[in-house]
Amino acid sequence: MGLTDLLRERPIVQAPMAGGAATPELVAAVTEAGGTGFLAAGYLGPDTLATRIRAVRDSGVAAFGVNVFVPGPICAPDAPAPYMPLLETEAKRYEVSVGEPVHDDDAWDAKIDLLAEAAVPVVSFTFGCPEAGVLERLRRVGSATVVTVTTVEEARLAVERGADGVCAQGVEAGGHRGSFAATGDEHGNRSADRSLWELLPDVVDAVDVPVIATGGLMTGADVAGVLQRGAAAAQIGTAFLRCHESGAHPEHKAALADPSYTETTLTRAFTGRLARGLVNRFVSEHPEAPRAYPEIHHMTKPLRAAAAQAGDPDGMALWAGTGFRKAMDAPAAEIMERLRHEAGEAGVRV
Repeated sequence: MGLTDLLRERPIVQAPMAGGAATPELVAAVTEAGGTGFLAAGYLGPDTLATRIRAVRDSGVAAFGVNVFVPGPICAPDAPAPYMPLLETEAKRYEVSVGEPVHDDDAWDAKIDLLAEAAVPVVSFTFGCPEAGVLERLRRVGSATVVTVTTVEEARLAVERGADGVCAQGVEAGGHRGSFAATGDEHGNRSADRSLWELLPDVVDAVDVPVIATGGLMTGADVAGVLQRGAAAAQIGTAFLRCHESGAHPEHKAALADPSYTETTLTRAFTGRLARGLVNRFVSEHPEAPRAYPEIHHMTKPLRAAAAQAGDPDGMALWAGTGFRKAMDAPAAEIMERLRHEAGEAGVRV
C-alpha cells in the first residue's frame, strides 16, 4: 500500500514521541482503532528498536511507522562550556553529576540498516533530510518515506531528494522543532516559527506529495480543519500523552492537567535544540542555554533522570504542545473515537 492510500484509510497519525511515550502498546492501540501509529527510534539503541518493531508486529499490527533523528553537525568545541556551571548547580540539587557533552549520531547507520531489513510501511525523519540514496534504499524494500519540515524550502528539498511525503510542523507542536540543521530555526530562520495554519497551505501548494499536518492539533475539529485545508493526514502527539498506553512518566502526565502549569514555551534548556514544553522551574531558570545538540542533551540526561526518580516535575522536560490542557486520561481507543466523532461533527469523515 502506498503512502497516499495508507493515509487516506488512516488519516489520524500518532506522533512518534521520542523519550518513552510512543510504546508498542500505544502504536498498536492507535492502529487497531483505525489510525497510523509510530514508534520513535530517537535515543534508542538498534537492538531496543528491533525489539519494539517485533512487539508491534507480534500484536498483529501491519500499518505503522518508525521515526528516525537525522544527525546534525558537530557544534563548536567550546559551545557547551558556559552552561556547565549552571548545570553543576542543578546536579548538586539532585546529588548527581553532569553528563559529558559528547556528540553522537544516534546510531544512524545501524538504524538505517535495521529499517532496510525490517521493511516497515513508513519511515519518517526529523531534524533534517537524508541523502537521496538513503530514501531510495528504503523505498526499494517497500517503505514509504516522510520528512518533517518547518518551512516551504525544507519541503521542496525533501521532495527533490525523493521523499514520498512531508510532515509540515507548525510552531505549536510539542517536543523538538523538526527544522533542518542547516536551514531551520536553530540558525535563526524566523520563517521556521510559523503557525501550522499559516505553514500548511503554503507547503500543500509547493509540493506534489502527501502532506501530513502537525502542531497543536488536539480535537476532531482540528483534524477536520487541516484535512479541509489540503493535508492528507493529521499527526497528533500531546493528545495521546496522558492516555493509558502512553509510556510518558506519571509526573509528566500529571503536569499536563496540573493548574500550576499554565503555558508552554520553546526552550533549549534540556537538549540544546529548540523544543516546546511546559514552563517549569528548570526552563525558567535557564533561558540562555546554548545551541549544542545533542551535547546539551547528554549533559542534562542524568539531571532529568534524577528529577524523574525524585518525582520532581520542575526538573523534567515536560514536552507538550500548545493545546496540552485538552489531553485526556483515557484509553487510546477512546481518544480516537472522540477525534472521529468531533471530526464528523465538523463535516469530515475520518
